[in-house]
Amino acid sequence: MIPNSFAELAARLSPAVVNITTTTNVAEVQRGPGPVLPPGSPFEDFFRDFMDRQPGQQGPRDRRSNALGSGFIISADGYIVTNNHVIEQADQVRVELFEGGEYDATVIGRDPRTDIALLKIDAGKELPFVSFGNSDAAKVGDWVLAIGNPLGQGFSVSSGIVSARNRTLQGSYDDFIQTDAAINRGNSGGPLFDMAGEVIGVNTAILSPNGGSIGIGFAMSSAVVERVVAQLKDFGETRRGWLGVRIQNVDEDMADALGLDETYGALVTDVPEGPAAKAGLKSGDVIVAYDGEKIDDTREIVRLVADTEIDRTVPIEVIRDGERETLEVTIGLLEEPTLAAAAGPGEKQKQAEETVLGLALSPVGPEQREQFGIEDDVKGLVVTSVDESADAFDKGMRAGDVIVEVGQEPVTTPREMRERIRAAEDAGRNSILLLVRRDGQPRFVALNLSS
Repeated sequence: MIPNSFAELAARLSPAVVNITTTTNVAEVQRGPGPVLPPGSPFEDFFRDFMDRQPGQQGPRDRRSNALGSGFIISADGYIVTNNHVIEQADQVRVELFEGGEYDATVIGRDPRTDIALLKIDAGKELPFVSFGNSDAAKVGDWVLAIGNPLGQGFSVSSGIVSARNRTLQGSYDDFIQTDAAINRGNSGGPLFDMAGEVIGVNTAILSPNGGSIGIGFAMSSAVVERVVAQLKDFGETRRGWLGVRIQNVDEDMADALGLDETYGALVTDVPEGPAAKAGLKSGDVIVAYDGEKIDDTREIVRLVADTEIDRTVPIEVIRDGERETLEVTIGLLEEPTLAAAAGPGEKQKQAEETVLGLALSPVGPEQREQFGIEDDVKGLVVTSVDESADAFDKGMRAGDVIVEVGQEPVTTPREMRERIRAAEDAGRNSILLLVRRDGQPRFVALNLSS
């Protein structure tokens, strides 16, 4: 049902929305005296370029750079949510209230991964505020309202609908609501409201060829923001859970190679030292449930782990060698990305190159290590060339890749690989799973045997 008017909602919510102005001191080189031109003069750029080429620099001086954004108050004592990119380089942050008054803001904490920041002002009085709503309940087609400071115009309202849900842009923790409500530069950090007047998103980005709104805007969902804000308020930083595995999605060929009835779960490609290793997770395990919730893909488990309380022990259900197992994992604190270490060293046997499934293969030896830059502790079969008509080429395999497992068993010779393939065919499998390393990074590749 189309609302007759958004006037009552806009009047009720606008006092909790703020304009944010940031000031950054930028060092620049001071030149000698030059011509004085009126702002906007067509000769302004010409003379600036001319002066830039002249000698006689007088040393650096500070220039103040200003930027604009939006935010919203979430408590009567002055906590304010905005985007990290609005304030991350600022030397000073000023907040302007809808009902008048400007205040210096303190940055309580920032989270670059979700582009969220928490500010605090002391207004000496109780302030109007808004609450977070349930973004997971938002449906495509629902009405939404965006309030902010587009292009410095201040306290501007636009309406639209939820165009799509669960969008990702580039982050591991992305969960964006797409909307066609007009969002422009300066709207960043402002709230996206549902028709109950609750914040279901923080306006963060737009897709546009010219920098203006074309009806494709993105707001980080309150399901993500609310948790981040709570941690910034309590700790001044985010504290995300850490499982300690490398994972990838399961495609149809992988599901067939692993003997899965359906395509779902997160396939473990590597288990460095950490919580997962201590709990007994292994490369080749397929994580199908985490703390009782079914795992459809890697994105889902990344978010669930990140939201898990540190030091909490959770059950993780995996499929290993066709059997289901449940492991208890105590979640750690995510600090820095943990890179996997390869398997232990071993002697290499010099053998002639052979072709298997369109892959020209050779055991890893000193010559191959030098030619392809393979680490000393990696053993397996190095790919020296790939037939462009083969399934392996379509799956992205290239010269220099090292096959370390076939059918979830280590291999060091082409003969061992052929034996694994024969065993898979005898078991009625149409695909075989390879564990491949490239530049030290592992991934699984499922090759079709019927082709």
